[in-house]
Amino acid sequence: MACRPPSPHPAPPTARSGARGLSLALLAAALLAPLPWHSPGRAAESEAEVVRSERGPVRVSTLTSGLDFPWSLAFLPDGRMLVTERPGRLRILGKDGALEPRPVDGLPKVAVVGQGGLLDVVLHPAFATNRWVYLSFASGDADGVGTEVVRGRLVEQPGRARLEDVQSLFRMAPRSTRGQHFGSRLAFDARGFLYITLGDRGEMQRAQRLDDHAGSVIRLHDDGRVPADNPFVRTPGAKPEKFTLGNRNIQGAAIHPVTGELWTHEHGPQGGDEVNVIRAGRNYGWPVITHGVNYGIGTRIGEGTARAGMEQPLARWTPSIAPSGMAFYTGTAFPAWKGNLLVGALRGQALHRLELDGEKVVHEERLLQGQARIRDVRVGPDGLVYLLTDERNGRLLRLDPPPR
Repeated sequence: MACRPPSPHPAPPTARSGARGLSLALLAAALLAPLPWHSPGRAAESEAEVVRSERGPVRVSTLTSGLDFPWSLAFLPDGRMLVTERPGRLRILGKDGALEPRPVDGLPKVAVVGQGGLLDVVLHPAFATNRWVYLSFASGDADGVGTEVVRGRLVEQPGRARLEDVQSLFRMAPRSTRGQHFGSRLAFDARGFLYITLGDRGEMQRAQRLDDHAGSVIRLHDDGRVPADNPFVRTPGAKPEKFTLGNRNIQGAAIHPVTGELWTHEHGPQGGDEVNVIRAGRNYGWPVITHGVNYGIGTRIGEGTARAGMEQPLARWTPSIAPSGMAFYTGTAFPAWKGNLLVGALRGQALHRLELDGEKVVHEERLLQGQARIRDVRVGPDGLVYLLTDERNGRLLRLDPPPR
């Protein structure tokens, strides 16, 4: 598991070798003072701190606290938000962060075990007309637990909301009795394909098996059908839903705003967290190759750090920052961040801002360092940045330019 006690001096990521080879210089921004708490569900725009960054000042406001291990955030068309809580609740927050007291009804049964629970939430690209909400979560049966994805139509009435017509679109197989590495980020691309990221469930060799969903990215149509051009559809014995293999535990996924490709990051073991571009049929190496080592004893895993036919990451972190949540900045509120990749860190307790030149990471800045485990990162329709903190009294933070 990558979520280990934080190192006081985390090292910068190292860019991939060869044509993309770059050493990433690391400049730490001034640290953020602890953010004030307030009662759950209450808007708190006046409770803000201004921090310095390399690209100008940033105001950090606590919009909501009292969330129970929040995991993911999605924006409704009217500016309100859906937030998942890992213990199994889907919440609605107002545009100002006010938390509606009653959770959304109609959710499937969630298995809250280890790192599992209610995980990601995304809206269908045509949500405004079809009202489909997609959820990933850990589900259990007699064979164990695994990642499942459902969709349901969000129906709202005064004071209450529920999911109706809930449909299961995907269930990981085989199941497992372990409680880690569920993966579970969801993303839609411009063609309407749904991507699901899956961890290896703590059973590393599964990531190299084509007849196993674990340790891969899944690609489906929006209704759960398997696309005819998936890379392993015609491979005997392979799971046709698989789009990649050799992934350890992907907890960040975002569509590149220019190329339309899926970018991800994944947890390494003791070091070796990765940023990758996801492409059909590619093998991302775990556990045959990795830039991490075995926990505690520091011994090599697999064959080393490279092998022909296996992908090298665009960037990596050693020691591990335990990345979670990821977004490309596409707004106008922070023009100097345009096109940057924003990555949350659990173990590293920071927001990482990566400057890109194509598929090269040319510079990194760490913001809010040491303040909280950042679980999710989203860019809102207002161009501001929203963060969820991973804690029992979890917070929704908003980053915006300070008033002049």
